[in-house]
Amino acid sequence: MLETQMAPHDLRRQYKRPAISDQQRRRELSLRRQEQNRRDAQLQARRLASTLLSLEHASGSEDIELVPEPEPEPDSQTEHEPGTSSNDLDVHQASKLKGSEARKWFARQLMLPEWMIDVPDRLPHDWYVFARPSGKRCFVVSSNGTTISRQRNGSVLHHFPSKLPNGSRSRDVSGPAQSYSILDCIFHELDQTYYVIDMLCWRGYSLYDCSSEFRFFWMNSKLAETGACEPPSHFHKYRFSLVPVYSCDHSGFHAAYTGEVPYVKDGLLFYNKHAHYQPGNTPLTLVWKDEGCSQYVIDTDNKGQALSQQQVVLELHDDCKVTTSDDPPVVLGFLDQEFIQKLGLHSGNLLRFAIGDGGLRVVDGKFEKADLHYIGKVNRARAFADSYSKVMFQYMVRHSPLRVDDIVNLINSSNDEGNKPSDVEMAG
Repeated sequence: MLETQMAPHDLRRQYKRPAISDQQRRRELSLRRQEQNRRDAQLQARRLASTLLSLEHASGSEDIELVPEPEPEPDSQTEHEPGTSSNDLDVHQASKLKGSEARKWFARQLMLPEWMIDVPDRLPHDWYVFARPSGKRCFVVSSNGTTISRQRNGSVLHHFPSKLPNGSRSRDVSGPAQSYSILDCIFHELDQTYYVIDMLCWRGYSLYDCSSEFRFFWMNSKLAETGACEPPSHFHKYRFSLVPVYSCDHSGFHAAYTGEVPYVKDGLLFYNKHAHYQPGNTPLTLVWKDEGCSQYVIDTDNKGQALSQQQVVLELHDDCKVTTSDDPPVVLGFLDQEFIQKLGLHSGNLLRFAIGDGGLRVVDGKFEKADLHYIGKVNRARAFADSYSKVMFQYMVRHSPLRVDDIVNLINSSNDEGNKPSDVEMAG
């Protein structure tokens, strides 16, 4: 059990903290990049239509009026592939991969939240919040009469029948035989339940390029219709359940932080309402925790004991740099070439380091150096190095944590913008 406790509420505490990263700037860039990708896709469609018309006229055909086809409804029976090249998830193609290749492919598909090391602007207006279930993060894919879940490192967790579309070989399977659905879940061991936190694809209809606001609405309205939220049965081995999602205003944050839920909480998750689903680390989803909403705030060892000294996992590169898992990666240090050869280390190895008394040095929001002490190689089951935001969050927890009062104060200060959103709650 952790000995640290939440600080008492202090009205004099400032909600604006010194910058220790460019997290806010990257949030803005991510949103602009999303909009640009959407415009590029629309422009490409117009060019294609224009080219087709030009070819028709060049061949001497009659003038025709181009009437855009209506967008297919999400419950249509047509097969669709995910929208953008970077986010494509061809489940049928990936299902042919075996062993380590399959694990590596699936390990790169989850959208991973950054750790909240500064509070986003317009938090009560542009963000959702919910209590994160404790458990194993995983993809759940239903297709061809079966359901498979894969963990964050890409390994198979369960292979089972379910009431998801085409998730079992029961007689009441609906939809085309080749359609598939993809859910982002957390498997909660205590009640053997998959808690659904996002929906990527439904009956072959891609939701990658939809805002989280729409994905949450669709997830909330469609999942229960299948019977997947019902208790286990012969053709439905594990129960699925939704989590209560709130707009991150004062009442919504309070409900997520203090409200009762049927699962063990492991911090809070924040989703930007406009964010698309993108594999890898993103500043448009954030995780934050303290002792009030998580049993484990400081990283622990295999026995669940809090580490007395912060440890980080970094990836070794050909140029002897050790970096985080970010894109682009953040260089936290270097290893001597002779040291690398002596220990038989290779590029791509994940290595564990302790943060020494020199700590981490950040100047004007930019990382400068770290006092790293080599411990050893990491278990092969691990797929990625730590993200920079996780390294900084764990460092802050030990020195100057981002407290619940900081978040509440910013939420309250944002309310004077006069654009307070209506309360939204979606629960299974």
